[in-house]
Amino acid sequence: MSTGTVAGAPIPGRRSNVRVVVVGDRGSGKSSLIAAAASENFPESVAPVLPPTHLPADYYPDGVSVTIIDTSSSLEGKAKTEEELKRADAVVLTYACDKPETLNRLQTFWIQEVRRLKVKVPVIVVGCKLDLRDEQYPMSLEQVMAPIMQQYREIETCIECSAANLVQVPEVFYYAQKAVLHPTAPLFDQESQTLKPRCIRALKRIFILCDHDMDSALNDHELNEFQVKCFNAPLQPPEIGGVKRVVQEKVPEGVNEHGLTLTGFLFLHALFIEKGRLETTWTVLRKFGYNDDIELQKENIPVPSKKAPDQSFELTSDAVDFLKGIFSLFDSNEDGALQDLELEELFSTAPESPWEEAPYQNSVERNELGDIKLSGFLSQWALMTLLDPAKSLAYLIYLGYTKDPATALRVTRKRTLDVKKQQSDRQVFQCFVFGPKNAGKSALLSSFVGRPFQNSYVTSNQSYTVNALDHLRGTKKTLILHEIQEDEVKQFLSSKESLAACDVAIFVYDSSDEYSLKRASELLMDVARRGEDTGYGVPCLFIAAKDDLDSYPEAIEDSKAICREMKIEEPIRISIKGRDMNNIFWRIVNAAERCSLSIPETQYGRNKKQYRRLVNQSLMFASVGAAAAVVALAAYRAYALRKSHSGS
Repeated sequence: MSTGTVAGAPIPGRRSNVRVVVVGDRGSGKSSLIAAAASENFPESVAPVLPPTHLPADYYPDGVSVTIIDTSSSLEGKAKTEEELKRADAVVLTYACDKPETLNRLQTFWIQEVRRLKVKVPVIVVGCKLDLRDEQYPMSLEQVMAPIMQQYREIETCIECSAANLVQVPEVFYYAQKAVLHPTAPLFDQESQTLKPRCIRALKRIFILCDHDMDSALNDHELNEFQVKCFNAPLQPPEIGGVKRVVQEKVPEGVNEHGLTLTGFLFLHALFIEKGRLETTWTVLRKFGYNDDIELQKENIPVPSKKAPDQSFELTSDAVDFLKGIFSLFDSNEDGALQDLELEELFSTAPESPWEEAPYQNSVERNELGDIKLSGFLSQWALMTLLDPAKSLAYLIYLGYTKDPATALRVTRKRTLDVKKQQSDRQVFQCFVFGPKNAGKSALLSSFVGRPFQNSYVTSNQSYTVNALDHLRGTKKTLILHEIQEDEVKQFLSSKESLAACDVAIFVYDSSDEYSLKRASELLMDVARRGEDTGYGVPCLFIAAKDDLDSYPEAIEDSKAICREMKIEEPIRISIKGRDMNNIFWRIVNAAERCSLSIPETQYGRNKKQYRRLVNQSLMFASVGAAAAVVALAAYRAYALRKSHSGS
């Protein structure tokens, strides 16, 4: 493989300018270094602080211009220096080779300043005035800087230069530019001298994409295609042979009878990086659409535009079929479920597994061994697609979805339009779960994914569970339960679009607790009012949980009265402990499908409707009156015209 890039041809999507800020003690050679780099001459005199200096795009091979910012070391210029540091893409820290105390200050002050200001950019340490260093000073740059670089990991490179003799002056800003365009940190762990996990995962995906015959090796033809794609130049047969020999000498398993293996491919990139040729690996990554965080660039993830807040995203049948194939491919023991190791391998070409943290962790049903079945796997994707469609699409691509990305996601119809049409064609429904504390909300979410009932109350951070339900017509519907904590409801409803993403809302209360019923009815009223105010009214169900406990005497009548008043279905009584669920989850899906029904009404809403009706009637009467007046006027004019004719 080549170790170079195309000069003067920056890769699309990459920055066009690098801003380098130079700081250091007074007299350490900052301004002379900058002036010598710009003019290629040593200046006889130089201003204390130079204005911004520009090196044009053709100055260095990457075709990216550099802006160099000089700074003041004085106390008066401290605020300006801090401001410039915060805007830096890279920082050059200077010390004077003839003044060891400036090197000490670099550690005790300047690096500490960079850290204090939380400037997270590459740092280049530069020893200026190399020509003035005492010849009796025996320490080499490596001896001086190795312990400092070990202590301060933000230091990317160290270099010594002489502006007076024009020694290694352009190299200073080349290394600064290179540290920004081709950073080490995302790719390589300096301490362990190994490729970082994200880098390995990205390179593995690239290797698989280039292995067209899928024999787990890159043959000579595939290697050549890879070379042309990344570096616009073919490899000659002797060069390919040379690459293989280098690999085979160091890692015999890196080459087999078919060609270069993944082990060999990764070894080559580690070798390039160790030799300082990071641009080779970065060129490869960027040619395959990766950004500096080793994620796919956003422009390579074309999520369809969602026109309205009450629309949602779902996977298409093409994407679902692809995922079914991926599931089967990684179900190595063919037991119809993925173990954690199999799931980890499935996501080994993505930056990381997307489901190891909230809200995805533990959100789906697993079998008795803790493995995830196909229905749970697809449900997890449905949840990720609804909550973060860009992430869902990106991960489909990481896994090898090669069709047009536009074929992977669909945008649903507006729910307000579904209500008018009195039906929904969605495959995925989101249910918001409201209710007071200790009502049984978390237990309901857990039961939905098959987790056993717990007698003692446990505070749960689980806000989502998702599962697929077999439809009566032979299809499947996916239901997402999203718990809204009682103390979050006020803040949640403060947004105008809070209910736009909700297909159905349920209100869970402890049927043995009078206060619980009262509080649930208040929450129902709050949600109903918000829906009437915003136009995002949602079907609502009242859920009487803990039906195995004794109710207070008026419980049933009180709850029925609330439902009658709000014009919704009578309370659905369930006992999670007694496993009497009363077909609750299908009833939730049914309410979401029949989206025009079970939308609660408040007195406020009824008054609002009555007011609109009166206004509409008034407008109708006014228009009828206006029409009558027009007709009468026309009749009068016709009469007057006839009369004038007869008179003449």
